[in-house]
Amino acid sequence: MPYYLKENKIELLKNGKDYFASVIRSIKQARQSIFVEVYIFSHDATGIKILTALKEAAKRNVEVYLLLDGFGSRDLSKKVIDEIKASKIHFLFYHPKISPYQMKRISLRRLHRKMLLIDHKIAYVGGINIIDDMNVPNGKAPRIDYAAQLQGPVVHSISQSMVKLWKRVSWSHFEKSYTPKYIQKNIVLYPNGAKLNFIERDNFRHRQDIEKAYLHAIQNAKNEILIANAYFIPGKKFERALIEAARKGVSVTLLLKGEMDYFLSNATRAFYGKFLKEGIAIFEYTRSFMHSKVAVIDENWSTVGSSNIDPFSLLMAREANIVVFDKSFASQLKKNINEDIQFGGTEILLKDWDKVHLIKRLKARMAYLFIRLSLGIANI
Repeated sequence: MPYYLKENKIELLKNGKDYFASVIRSIKQARQSIFVEVYIFSHDATGIKILTALKEAAKRNVEVYLLLDGFGSRDLSKKVIDEIKASKIHFLFYHPKISPYQMKRISLRRLHRKMLLIDHKIAYVGGINIIDDMNVPNGKAPRIDYAAQLQGPVVHSISQSMVKLWKRVSWSHFEKSYTPKYIQKNIVLYPNGAKLNFIERDNFRHRQDIEKAYLHAIQNAKNEILIANAYFIPGKKFERALIEAARKGVSVTLLLKGEMDYFLSNATRAFYGKFLKEGIAIFEYTRSFMHSKVAVIDENWSTVGSSNIDPFSLLMAREANIVVFDKSFASQLKKNINEDIQFGGTEILLKDWDKVHLIKRLKARMAYLFIRLSLGIANI
């Protein structure tokens, strides 16, 4: 069994309404430090609320560290950036803004984590960017997404990761004065709390940690695998693990994005025929914009985080997930995913997929081949 930290408190948060309300409460209660890492920070109504709360915290002499991805948050105006820098908030971009047409390996290594850390005591990990639920690419609102609020021993692991990354980025920007000076040493325990593990993906020691966690759980599944993932383009190992689980009699269900917001998203459908023939159930979420990156396996194992199941998340980007070994949390997350399926999912049946227009299937195949070619060009 993988290693888990015991006696943690965890709360599942669904969508921005619950998530941002909790985050703002925590920011207002902060007394020492706040760390924020996010891929997209949008200067919409939600972003303004978060930024205002961070500025107010900085005025209280709370040390605030805001780290944004240079590509994901590229739409922030110079005026907003100047306002942030003029406040007492320590602000940095992870990698400068780059062209979306560059295929160099470094340009694809993005900060895709979505995390907050309050006083080294409360942490948030999930898939929710700082953006309105109603602000979606295809106009089908609201966003469907998940995160978790965490307290207990696991927060120390998150603290170490966030402080370490901030130091590395600040040194690369020659901003040594931004180095955090304080880490909370006291760890609060929650008796009978959940067993958790913080797992990350980077381009050093933790390159395969998230994928390995998924594969271990899938390969040891006895009854059920339930995955809800917005960008699902699994590698050969992942694909094989799901098929082998289905052949063993494990119920495998995938909830995937129905609206393809990018051309490359169509690559997901390149797997439909093969998976459906193996008895894997596939649902497309079509009610609104799905951004989920969660899974439940059997009665105890679950994960919430930023990592998609695609080459960009599993091979290139910095990602962060929480793996939870707790029956109560798994049951709650499973209930939410099943509700997403019930109220927004459309089942894809093999008999219907075989009749899908050739152009649609060709588009899926072309997108998949383009991704494989791009990875080869980038030498990944």
